[in-house]
Amino acid sequence: MDVPRAEIGMCFDRTFPPALVLDVARRLDRSGAHQLWVIEDCFFTAGVSLAAAALAVTERLRVGLGILPAVARNPAITAMEIATLDGLGPGRVLPGIGHGVQRWMAQMGARTPSPLTTLEEVVTAVKRLLAGERVTMRGRHVRLEDVQLDQPPALVPPVLAGVRGPRSLALAGRVADGVVLAEPAGPSYVRWALERAGRPEGFHVATFSAFYVARDRADAHRRMAPWLARQLSSPSPGLRALPFFDDLAARFAERGVDGLATMPAEWWTELGPIGTLDDAHAHVAALEEAGVASIGLFPAPEVDVALAQIDDVVALARR
Repeated sequence: MDVPRAEIGMCFDRTFPPALVLDVARRLDRSGAHQLWVIEDCFFTAGVSLAAAALAVTERLRVGLGILPAVARNPAITAMEIATLDGLGPGRVLPGIGHGVQRWMAQMGARTPSPLTTLEEVVTAVKRLLAGERVTMRGRHVRLEDVQLDQPPALVPPVLAGVRGPRSLALAGRVADGVVLAEPAGPSYVRWALERAGRPEGFHVATFSAFYVARDRADAHRRMAPWLARQLSSPSPGLRALPFFDDLAARFAERGVDGLATMPAEWWTELGPIGTLDDAHAHVAALEEAGVASIGLFPAPEVDVALAQIDDVVALARR
């Protein structure tokens, strides 16, 4: 059986100047990339306004929201925002909702005592409102009384849960239409995450990947080794799911960043589209085999380097 092709896009780094999203979106749209993912982290640029700008200047590009913190907005407002974005670009919005970083939520007085319950209630309410229902809810966090959107989407977008851990993934499998898995999200992590989610039918899996392509894979590995070192300082579930994680951690402890730069090429290919363009193609194919439908590629944080990487994103999208 043929493996479905994933849609390939670029992530818009949270530190990029907001006006840059117009140029990036237009270039991706014209060149044949499939998606642009805008990042909403506190307290950087805001996802909804960036998404609106990107949708307004494109014709076919899908725009993902990664990730709206569940408690940052009332779920009725979140549903209104998503419905309005869909009105700007019908069928082109991929909304993601997550717990939010709890330290950030505490900074703005929005931290919930039960992140799991809160996320379940918010996702449920948003989905029902987007479906055009008149909603009354009296949950622990969400309280709505006779709320209905005036202009719900004609085609309801999938609401994705931006989560990582096993309990949150199980929740996503129960109430969301899919997940957004933060970088590094290799094929081993995708399989692990889908098992925890219960492999629901029609579940949309989106992944974020840090990427860097060079003619000489050793150059790409050296460039990305400091990034990997930062990830290893506080390993995420995506790292711990690697079949070689223990060996990787031991190598880093013994040899530092230089040891990461010279680790086996197949380890890098599992981690992300890092190396040559052929290596990046291999990573994408492995993600597709694992069941990924959308891949958001994180460029370098330097704007000039990131803009040059659009050509690599497009090459992967046109594979």
